[in-house]
Amino acid sequence: MKPAHLCHIFPAFGTGGPQVRTTTVINGLNGEFRHTVVALNGDLSCRGRLRDPEAVACLEGPPRRGRTPYPVALARLLRSIGPDAILTYNWGGTDGLLAARWGGFRRVLHAEDGFGPDEARGQKLRRVLARRLLLRTASRVICPSHTLVDIARHVWFVPPGKVHYIPNGIDTSHFAPAAADQVEAARRKFGIASAEIVVGSVGQLRGEKNHERLVRAFAALTSKQPYRLLMVGDGPLQDHLIRLARELGIYDRVIFAGAVSDPADCYQAMDVFALSSDTEQMPIAVLEAMAAGLPVVSTDVGDVRAMVSAGNRAYVVPPGREEAYTAGLAALVGDPETRRALGHANRARCIQEYEVGGMVRAYQRLYRAVLEARR
Repeated sequence: MKPAHLCHIFPAFGTGGPQVRTTTVINGLNGEFRHTVVALNGDLSCRGRLRDPEAVACLEGPPRRGRTPYPVALARLLRSIGPDAILTYNWGGTDGLLAARWGGFRRVLHAEDGFGPDEARGQKLRRVLARRLLLRTASRVICPSHTLVDIARHVWFVPPGKVHYIPNGIDTSHFAPAAADQVEAARRKFGIASAEIVVGSVGQLRGEKNHERLVRAFAALTSKQPYRLLMVGDGPLQDHLIRLARELGIYDRVIFAGAVSDPADCYQAMDVFALSSDTEQMPIAVLEAMAAGLPVVSTDVGDVRAMVSAGNRAYVVPPGREEAYTAGLAALVGDPETRRALGHANRARCIQEYEVGGMVRAYQRLYRAVLEARR
């Protein structure tokens, strides 16, 4: 008997949080299910994170041309794939919900992970109304944060029995504090001296991530201690951030590392992890930094305050309070004892609450329940 076949529909299968989580779950399920990934925009760059890329079919979505409505063209593709269940992701994947309905598929799971730059400061009414209609057609709606659970239930009006909370998880053996020689090796990779204090970020350089906030806060640091800013990731705002660093006179202290398929050694080069987003839910980069034993300075978005250790919550400040964000960053870079204590506490909390095995088992149970449900 063949394993059940799951088809994942992403607006893009790049190296963002939902895609990284999905590859982690697929790797952890050890072949219990067959998987097909459909990237509607053709971006399949996250395929490299799969343990066995050849075992997962990765396809581009149908072209967006002609008179046929796109969900109808996608429904035809789904019928040709013939999955046992369909998984769609975020607003960009809602065409998959329509396609599943029109294609006659009834086992459908939809995952929401947050909002892009166009909804960083508020949801668009038409999307709220569309979600109220479309999400009711899903068997389950998966949310990785309590913030999104609340939105799903009270803004999108998803019936409580359909909303399923599964927090993100991380491999705490892979993302772990480094020995001294590993730290030195990681720093040499980026040309960082051992005496320098490194503030780091990991994430795509997009508008909702607001890396400009981080660059300006870093530029405001004043001390005889040498600082470096390590920015891991690429995206449409990279050129803007490079120009800003030049304008602020700190370009020689900022490292634009570009996209990195496995950022584990990047965290080993850091002393402080910084998140500067206007909107997040349960950012995987924060979990990776916690597992690596780093203190975190962050905007108070999504579940970040609840994620970090109790002592670290003093360094989680509301978006828009730029002076408080800069002050928190300055306090951490200037206090090695606090950095060590918070990093230790963050790792302990990550191991206790966000180990990857718990996340994989939760998805495994949910997939089985939906596949076994009688219609």
